[in-house]
Amino acid sequence: MLIRCWGSRGSIPVSGRKYIKYGGDTTCIEIRGRAADVIIVDAGTGIRRLGRRLTAEGCFDCHLIFTHAHWDHVMGFPFFKPAYSPQTRLQMYRCPYSKFVETMLSKVMAPPYFPVPYGDISARISYADDMMCSAAFRIGSVSVQSIPLSHPNSGRGYKFSEDGKSFVFLTDNELRHQHGDGLDYERYLEFVLGADLLMHDADYTPEEYRSRRGWGHSTYLDALALAMDAGVKRLGLFHLNQDRTDREVDEIVATCRKVVTGRGKSLECFAVGADMEFAL
Repeated sequence: MLIRCWGSRGSIPVSGRKYIKYGGDTTCIEIRGRAADVIIVDAGTGIRRLGRRLTAEGCFDCHLIFTHAHWDHVMGFPFFKPAYSPQTRLQMYRCPYSKFVETMLSKVMAPPYFPVPYGDISARISYADDMMCSAAFRIGSVSVQSIPLSHPNSGRGYKFSEDGKSFVFLTDNELRHQHGDGLDYERYLEFVLGADLLMHDADYTPEEYRSRRGWGHSTYLDALALAMDAGVKRLGLFHLNQDRTDREVDEIVATCRKVVTGRGKSLECFAVGADMEFAL
């Protein structure tokens, strides 16, 4: 299983010299299993660059899964080049909003917000049964399980498994506060137990979280504690704060590594940046 990150920034895209190392695009993850199916998680601004690559490769079959509908996870879809090709077959999964996936995207592209309406997209789009999201399902050689996120307006996190290896993606997940359908810490611990790779929301510092509790995000120390408690092999800090410079992200990673060493753990911790690739 190959995982590529096309965007890991939270809330809003950023640019400038201070954001070169980790990039400024918002959430978009690409997964390819043995069967070469293209699985895309979220349509943040990073999906624009992914679309250019897929077009260059002549790859026109894609599966698109959403974690939730907040702007930073859908704003890139109108700029996804394959959506405008009649050669493209795009399988949408209705997690976590049932038929709202269709209306969600049509609203993003509705006048006066965007000049091309959703109905004018040339790609052949089909929608998977929303009942699939409540249980494990397969996309080619990859098995997919979902779990409710603890986040305002709800959402879903995912575990992707193939050949005994697992990748867990829990962006926009507040571990210290239970929102709506969100679960307690023990349930998330069980879900990520022994994962080969975990990418988890790490938006806030402990100091920032004091005034942002209930906003739907975790501190980097919360994400680190979950990974260590669950015996995860690699932790990627995700949903990097829009104001966090490369230097500040590096300082957070250094702090996490000191904590890991102090606890006598073997966990590999890093911050997820655009264009990073992971092979499981």
